[in-house]
Amino acid sequence: METVLPRMTLPRYGAWLLLALFVVILDLWTKHLASSNLELYRPVALTSWFNLTLAHNDGAAFSLLADAGGWQRWFFVTVAIGISVFLLVWLSQLPHQARALPVALMLLLGGAVGNLVDRLRFGYVVDFIDLHARGWHWPAFNIADSAIVIGVTVLLIESLLPPRQPAQPD
Repeated sequence: METVLPRMTLPRYGAWLLLALFVVILDLWTKHLASSNLELYRPVALTSWFNLTLAHNDGAAFSLLADAGGWQRWFFVTVAIGISVFLLVWLSQLPHQARALPVALMLLLGGAVGNLVDRLRFGYVVDFIDLHARGWHWPAFNIADSAIVIGVTVLLIESLLPPRQPAQPD
C-alpha cells in the first residue's frame, strides 16, 4: 500500500514564496545600486580577481542571442513566465516535508523573476559582477543569475540523493 504524503499547504507555500521574493528584492536592489553608481562597461576593481562592471545583456546566459535583432526580448520574457508558472505548480505538488527541493525551486523562481523584471523594464538584463583570473573573464552576471546557478546545483544534488523516507508515526 502506497503512503500518501500531505502536499504543500497555503501557509507553507507562502513561506517558500518569501524566499523567492527575497531573491527578487535583493537582485533588483543590487542592480539599482550598480546602475546608479557605475559607468557602463567601466570596471571598478575591488580585488585582483573581482570587479564591479555595469553591463547590459540583451541575450541570455553568455549573451546567447544578444545580437538577434530584438525578438529575443519577448522570447526570453515568454520563457521566464512559462518557467515561473511551472516552478509554482511544481512547488504546490511537493510533499509537506520537502526541504531542499523547495529552496532550489524558489531560488530558480526568484532569479527568473528578477531577470524578467529587467527585460520588461529595460529590454535587457543588468549585470555587474565581474570575476576574472590571469586575463580570463567570466561573463558578467548578477544576483538573479547566482540564485539560478545555486538553485540548479541544489536540484542536481537532490536528484542524486536517495529519496527521503516519510517519518513513521510512533
